[in-house]
Amino acid sequence: MSTDTFDAPGLSRRGLLKVGLLGTAFLATAGVTATLSGCSASVPASGLSTLRASDLPFLRALIPVIIDGAVSAEKMSAAVEQSIRGIDYSLTRFSPEMQKLTVQLFDVLALGLTRGPLTGVWGSWENASAAQVSAFLSRWQNSSISLLKLGHASLLQLVMLAWYGQPESWAHCGYPGPPKV
Repeated sequence: MSTDTFDAPGLSRRGLLKVGLLGTAFLATAGVTATLSGCSASVPASGLSTLRASDLPFLRALIPVIIDGAVSAEKMSAAVEQSIRGIDYSLTRFSPEMQKLTVQLFDVLALGLTRGPLTGVWGSWENASAAQVSAFLSRWQNSSISLLKLGHASLLQLVMLAWYGQPESWAHCGYPGPPKV
């Protein structure tokens, strides 16, 4: 039997509530700042219904990291573009409130003021390496802040929904497709 103990400072309920409230206030402020600064232009990107041009660099950095291993390197570019169209399609079918929350999440991730401290990616998403994006995902997944964990889960589900909704992805996971009627 091990007698090792972990001597870490305890976080009281009051402390946890303070951290949660501060995190929520920070993210809300960042979202409002992004909206007021024009970072979150509500005009969809060319050929898309919901996603904006400011969302695309982040998604092009994120998607290859999430679907790595599910698609070959030579087909990755096409898979990323298919996934972006799939995410856009899904967002058009979300409730207005879910669309708003997703747009706010993308705004926080696009704004340099919040991107660096929250993700660890201090430069633009276009210059982020796969290792940096993976570290960001791990950071959010293992965060003590539930709002970041929720953001991680949301991003993961958006990409998985978009990629595995494509017939091109089914062979990798052994799914033969829907039955022919």
